[in-house]
Formats: sequence, structure tokens, C-alpha cells
Amino acid sequence: MKPIKSRLENELIALNEAEDILKSMGFSYGGNWDYDHGYFDYKLDDEDGYTFLRIPFKAVEGELDKRDTTVQMGEPFLLAHKYQIGLDDHAGAGNLSGSVNQFSEPQDPDATIDKKWIGIAKELVQKAEAQLLK
Repeated sequence: MKPIKSRLENELIALNEAEDILKSMGFSYGGNWDYDHGYFDYKLDDEDGYTFLRIPFKAVEGELDKRDTTVQMGEPFLLAHKYQIGLDDHAGAGNLSGSVNQFSEPQDPDATIDKKWIGIAKELVQKAEAQLLK
């Protein structure tokens, strides 16, 4: 995980406004929320794992299943996971186990982040700041 300093941190923003602006920039927030907090994600890479720019937020007025909710933005960060190549050494072989545990564990759930993604993430955060902090 690599934090990205941002003026967004601690800013209060209407969820519907943040969602509209960030989705238009390529961020998603599909299933990545609970009733009191969530993340806007931007997928940067998915070649041997994945790298996401993630902007956390938490509800300060209302719940996240309502569009009139006010959220407080958190500090953006980069998150990388590297997939295990080959078979999972800990996978079970039974029918029940095979139907539940279909995916191998990440080889490195907190993988090193390529410097090129740090620069791109900083640019994306600056664009998000320009749009959200007008």
C-alpha cells in the first residue's frame, strides 16, 4: 500500500456529486462499500495481479445506499496484489471445497508498486481534486 497525499482528505462532499464526477473519470464503486464507508477504485493494472488507486470515504450524514448522503473523503492510496502462478498448494480437492475455494491465494497481497503507477495515480488524484474541490 502506498499513500498518496491529497487535498481531498477530510473534505466533506455530497456522495451523488462524488460518484458522478469520479465515475466519469473511470472510477468505480460498485460492491466496494458498506453502509458507513466505501472506496472509489480506479484499476491501473491487471497483468500479473492488480494495482488500484483507491479513494476511501465514510458517511458522516446519512447512509451510503442513499444519494443525498454526505461523505468525508480519506487519504487516497495505491493497492497492489500479485497473483500466485501455478497451483495453490493449500487448495482442497473435494467437490465441496472445489466449489467454494476456486481461487488461489495472492502470492503477495501487498505487492511492490511499480513507480510508473505512482506518477499516474498522483495525476489522477490531482484531476479528482480539481473536479471535486471547485
